[in-house]
Amino acid sequence: MHKEAVLILVIVLVLSSTVFAQEAPFGPLRELHPPVGEGSGMPFLHATPDHDLLLSWIEPGKSRKHALRFARYGTNGWTEAQTIVDGDDFFTNWADVPSIVQLRDGRLVAHWLKKSGPSTYAYDVNLKVSTDRGRSWSATMMPHHDGTQTEHGFVSIFDSKMFGAGLVWLDGRAMAKQHASNHDSHGDGGDMSIRATFLSPSNSFVKDALLDPRTCECCPTAAVATDRGILVAYRDRSEDEIRDIALLRYENGVWSAPKIIHADNWNISGCPVNGPALATDGKNVVLAWFTAPNAEPKVYVAFSSDEGITFGNPIRVDEGKPLGRLDVEMLPDGSAIALWIEYGEEATRLLARHIPKDGQPGSVRVISQISAERASGYPRIARVGNELYFAWTDLTGGKRIKMVSASLSTLSK
Repeated sequence: MHKEAVLILVIVLVLSSTVFAQEAPFGPLRELHPPVGEGSGMPFLHATPDHDLLLSWIEPGKSRKHALRFARYGTNGWTEAQTIVDGDDFFTNWADVPSIVQLRDGRLVAHWLKKSGPSTYAYDVNLKVSTDRGRSWSATMMPHHDGTQTEHGFVSIFDSKMFGAGLVWLDGRAMAKQHASNHDSHGDGGDMSIRATFLSPSNSFVKDALLDPRTCECCPTAAVATDRGILVAYRDRSEDEIRDIALLRYENGVWSAPKIIHADNWNISGCPVNGPALATDGKNVVLAWFTAPNAEPKVYVAFSSDEGITFGNPIRVDEGKPLGRLDVEMLPDGSAIALWIEYGEEATRLLARHIPKDGQPGSVRVISQISAERASGYPRIARVGNELYFAWTDLTGGKRIKMVSASLSTLSK
């Protein structure tokens, strides 16, 4: 081979490896073994301020029908699983997932849903707080006080600098009359709304607020705290049944009016149960969402470099047949990893993709095969330092949460 040809081949190989590295900012997947039991599902991941990972989930209790449990993952591996609460009165729904969050002051705040009456959709948001890393928990609290046997769920908890924990949730109190007459339906009477409150360091609720009186009935919400304030994303619902993603901002003690992030113009008469996801590093923000106008499903990602005041053009990241149920995580360089479920030719897959702020999305990474059934729920992604974590509910030969991790490459440090 001529020297010139050898040189050209070397250059091509170097350039190819560089392109591949840019498209794959995390390395091989390593299986983790969280301390979950058979029947576990509904995982939630949270990166703590002290650089640990919290996993919460629901599984059958020892003497009760359900148990909300959690474990911490750090430099010494997993702690033993701890039960936050168990009972026979849980309201469990594959898309309405309990959570646990650690605040800057060290408090753990956990939430779950509890039945409040005989109607199928009568349930309340319940909270407990721990000040000793989960060894003991407070009495149960509720962030809403309307007393109606209606829907209260799809909670997002965030760490607020001024007030401690903040909460947003979908609230069905305006549907009370309709619920009283029909125990098994929802969405045909009064409107679903989105509300917010803050949990002070003394564990009292302050600054309750109605954010939007008409929203989609059962799409998960998302909320993050930036350096400037709070961002809340959710699926709105117009009078003409356009259900696009809206954003609210809390700044200087005031909630903004809802703003549609992108006019997808998805006209759909019922809730698609596909909510948005948010992530931030304090200034940069990434928003991911599912939409399907004209029966064409899509997964979009959009970036903001001014703490959510404005967003760039949406970037489509799916491969053409997304089911949705997405999550998103921001990387240290301002790029993001999107995670979603997509139908394939032979199997439904859990996919991840690197999305630069500027430039083309990277190649798709298959995290796992996953069932398209509702019981597989919402997969999760979280980042702790230089490590990415993925969690999902596997239905192969039973039901159990699975997890993998991967290290970021030097490109994203």
